[in-house]
Amino acid sequence: MVGIGDFFGLCQFLIFTIMQLIPTLNTERLILKGVSMEDVPSYTRHFVDYDVIRYLSSEVPWPYPENGVKDYLEHVVLPQQGDGHWVWGIFLKEQPDQLIGTIDLRREGKPEHRGFWLGKSFWGRGFMTEANFPVLDYAFSELGFERLTFANALGNVGSRRIKEKTGAQLIGQREATFVDPGFSACEIWELRKENWQKFRAP
Repeated sequence: MVGIGDFFGLCQFLIFTIMQLIPTLNTERLILKGVSMEDVPSYTRHFVDYDVIRYLSSEVPWPYPENGVKDYLEHVVLPQQGDGHWVWGIFLKEQPDQLIGTIDLRREGKPEHRGFWLGKSFWGRGFMTEANFPVLDYAFSELGFERLTFANALGNVGSRRIKEKTGAQLIGQREATFVDPGFSACEIWELRKENWQKFRAP
């Protein structure tokens, strides 16, 4: 029979192991690190906002369930973390315990290999563009991606600009559904490893 001390020790070990699967990445203003259950309050505070969620696939429920973030992290993100799916929480260096957004990579794209969201109060300050650079470096140099496909709702100007600022090329459009029914198509973008290396070269 497992005692309480053993149980908490096992939990700490599992959390440590999961965190090792997701390297901590740093930029001038940000820390990117693997999400954990400790992030549920700040994740919920910034994510459960129609202005954030409206740009996401219609697979995301709205209104968002009361315990939706907790259930998503516990049952979807953490079991897959580092196993074909990598999810970083985005934190300001001045507030390293308050998650303000996430950025993720998926080995199998549908068609996109990357997704992200950022709390509304942090928009327009270049944080998401800044967060993308180390994640893209990691994707190509450590995870072995040769090509990444991205997508955004047609009309999501902010997401489009991030792709333009990170060297992606627009390759087409297709029909798609989003939380906001006003969006009915998405743009498809591509970034190849050789193009990223040229883009990043001095």
